[in-house]
Amino acid sequence: MFPELDIERTNIVHQSAPPSSYFEKRNASEKTINSVTLLGRVGSNPLKRGSVEHPVVTFSLATNSNYTYANGDVSQKTEWHRICVFKPYLRDTALNYVTKGQRVLVQGRIIYGETKDTEGVSRHTSSIVADDLICFKNN
Repeated sequence: MFPELDIERTNIVHQSAPPSSYFEKRNASEKTINSVTLLGRVGSNPLKRGSVEHPVVTFSLATNSNYTYANGDVSQKTEWHRICVFKPYLRDTALNYVTKGQRVLVQGRIIYGETKDTEGVSRHTSSIVADDLICFKNN
C-alpha cells in the first residue's frame, strides 16, 4: 500500500533523557506553541454545559481527508473533533449562529484530559478550545 523507504541509519545517536530538573529550568523562559486550525462541518447543534460559574458550549466538528490509491480508488476518512467554547462572547455566537451541518472554521488550542466512565474505567479525552470561530453561510 505504501512505498518502502530506504533510511540510512548511520547517523542515529541514542541518548538517555536529561534529568527532569533540566526541563523545569528551561521551560520557564522557553516559548511554545499549541495552535489548531480546523475547517469542517458541525456534527451536532451546540449545547451549553458546565456550571453557572464555569459555563462551556460544546459541539462536534467533522474534518475529512481524501486518499487516492495507486489503482485509482479513492477513500475518505472522517475525523471527529470535540470543540469547547469558554469565552463569553464566543459562547453566545456558537449558541446563536452555529447549526448542525454548517461549515465552520475554528482556531484554538488542543487540551487533553481524563474522565471515568460509569464502571470507573479511565478514558483519555482530547478537545479543541476555540479562541475564534468563523461561521460560513448555509446554502
